[in-house]
Amino acid sequence: MHALETVAVAAAAVAAGGINAVVGSGTLITFPTLLAFGYPPVLANVSNTIGLVPGVLSAAYGYRREFAGQRTRMIRLGAVAVCGGLVGALLLLLLPADTFRAAVPVLILLACVLVLLQPRLATWLRRRGGGREGEGLLPVSAGVLGTSVYGGYFGAAQGVLLMGLLGTLLPDGLQRLNALKNYLAALVNGVAAVIFIAVTEVDWAVVTVIAAGSVVGGFTGARLGRRLPPGVLRGLIVAIGVIAAVAVTV
Repeated sequence: MHALETVAVAAAAVAAGGINAVVGSGTLITFPTLLAFGYPPVLANVSNTIGLVPGVLSAAYGYRREFAGQRTRMIRLGAVAVCGGLVGALLLLLLPADTFRAAVPVLILLACVLVLLQPRLATWLRRRGGGREGEGLLPVSAGVLGTSVYGGYFGAAQGVLLMGLLGTLLPDGLQRLNALKNYLAALVNGVAAVIFIAVTEVDWAVVTVIAAGSVVGGFTGARLGRRLPPGVLRGLIVAIGVIAAVAVTV
């Protein structure tokens, strides 16, 4: 990597790490940056996924206070996320690159609608008799599985999809759900990274630059994101989700 390329990728990684901590969709910054410098799509996706893992971990650590009282759901949904991430990573290596292209914008926009309607939907679900941990466990697990498969495959807007799902089916504070989202995304990216390292080509120079930048962005994004009011955070999620849906169609 020459100097200009290193600076550009590092800057993109810092931005991606911050966006992943608050919302998700950081891949839509780093992945196109790598493509612009001529990296093949699969190599760029693999290297990008591995490089962003430290940033997602730093974001999850930044939200560690919001993990209090979530141990049971973290264990259950975490196991589902690991399985989904594993399947998604294998699909990336086995399927044509454009397999999910048509479905991705629809999924992202649906997630944005869920985020917008989340307070009303959560209230409606509670009125129908949902509890704290037992409510919608099967739908949540199924949704996390599907989102994790997608996250292991590509990952752009994985956070938006997760927030739409979690916010609708788990009546809890948005910041606590954002912490859960960061934890699940870290597991998905982590297991995908392990598969990629084991079986395919990786550009370690790119990984190193993205990892360093994403850690800085992850810590910064977590600090800022924890201070955002729920309404502002919800609006930011929707705005970035719409941008993501448009970007993946181009």
